[in-house]
Amino acid sequence: MTTSRTANSQARSARSAKPAFVCDACGHQPPKWLGRCPECGEWGSVIESTVTGAVVSGRVVSSRIPSEPARPIATISAAPARAVPTGVGELDRVLGGGLVPGAVVLLAGEPGVGKSTLLLDVAQQWAAGAGTPSLVVSGEESVSQVRLRAERLGALDERLFLASESDLGAVLGHLDAVRPGLLVLDSVQTISAPGTEGVPGGVTQVRAVTAALVAIAKERGVATVLVGHVTKDGQVAGPRVLEHLVDVVLHFEGDKHSSLRLVRGVKNRFGAADEVGCFEMHEGGISSLADPSGLFLTRYAEPVPGTCVTVAMEGRRALVTEIQALIGAEVNGSPRRTVSGLDSARLAMVLAVLERRTQRMKLHDREVFAATVGGIRVVEPAADLAVALAVASGGLNLAMAPHLVAIGEVGLTGEVRRVGAVGRRLAEAARLGFKFALVPPGCGPGASGGTPSGMRVEEVGDLRTALQWAATASASVGDHQE
Repeated sequence: MTTSRTANSQARSARSAKPAFVCDACGHQPPKWLGRCPECGEWGSVIESTVTGAVVSGRVVSSRIPSEPARPIATISAAPARAVPTGVGELDRVLGGGLVPGAVVLLAGEPGVGKSTLLLDVAQQWAAGAGTPSLVVSGEESVSQVRLRAERLGALDERLFLASESDLGAVLGHLDAVRPGLLVLDSVQTISAPGTEGVPGGVTQVRAVTAALVAIAKERGVATVLVGHVTKDGQVAGPRVLEHLVDVVLHFEGDKHSSLRLVRGVKNRFGAADEVGCFEMHEGGISSLADPSGLFLTRYAEPVPGTCVTVAMEGRRALVTEIQALIGAEVNGSPRRTVSGLDSARLAMVLAVLERRTQRMKLHDREVFAATVGGIRVVEPAADLAVALAVASGGLNLAMAPHLVAIGEVGLTGEVRRVGAVGRRLAEAARLGFKFALVPPGCGPGASGGTPSGMRVEEVGDLRTALQWAATASASVGDHQE
């Protein structure tokens, strides 16, 4: 009887097994085989797999002796989880002080933005100052190619080891031989795990490789940095579980036509997840920018119409940024609204409010061009007031005072709304020599944090009042200084 029941159960399981299809690139499961994945658009990535539809009955799990007993939290030492500085100041700022032994960091960015250059510098700094070797494993370049880059960067150190591998077993062999304190794997999409289905870079392979490296990093206390590719939408390529497996997720951003590079924290189990580090790319490699505000300002001999300065927040960092606007000629039909470094939707909204609420400008048939200086991207609402003043300055041919900053969100009724971190923004503007500031109501001298010494702060409740104050800013500041 028992044999008959077992045979029947196996037969039902065999009948319940049905073919299923999954995209090896993004993990999407279409109902049937397709030549192109409808989710990610990859050709030839949909493969057939078999899933069993039998329901597994609940079973009682017996207890066992744990490998390590639970202890009171006060008796546990935090020393093994202390961050070790990498020697690259801006990266340490984003990481929360440095790399934690055993932590796994995922650094993602577009091709050519400088990920390999930055991490090679980090590996050299670690080898020179951390007391343990560093190992760079490249799955995309040969060791000779990496050596050429290291010579250009001046990143040669006896304790910096290089290897070129695409097999996970070989990578683990290098870890046994070198015993590094830092492992840089460039990139996780090029490594294949033996015995795992799928091609390198596919969902199954990336998940298996990352899970194995996380386990090894935790077991041996090796700080690990994985380089990840991004999709055309700017998201980390591979399964979403990849970001859950690692401890820190960083995005490396930058415009190919600008020297500015930003490392933005997205997830951080050991520090703030909204911090930003600034770097500058040059012929000699990449270097940290502890004070990048000067990159986003233009020094004029005389005030120029069509410009206004604001203070943008990148994470917890305040960056003084110049907004430029140009009003073109009248056109028939739909005029162009062109932006660079700004949000086109917010610009369109600000133009509509500026024309409707001030009744001083007609912009519906004029071309408008707006841009930031230095390649920085400012999309937060706090820049609305500066955008409006720059457009008004260009349209009315009225130059704003060179020592004026404008901070605030503009609403559809023309009111100026409060934004966050106004005190920190004003302090950064005052440090760079700005003397006059327009802020939303409730953010002036009586607000918490006070007003920086030598700066006059005026609260403006609506856009029309802001235009009046901006037009007389130079005379007002001059009278105040006297």
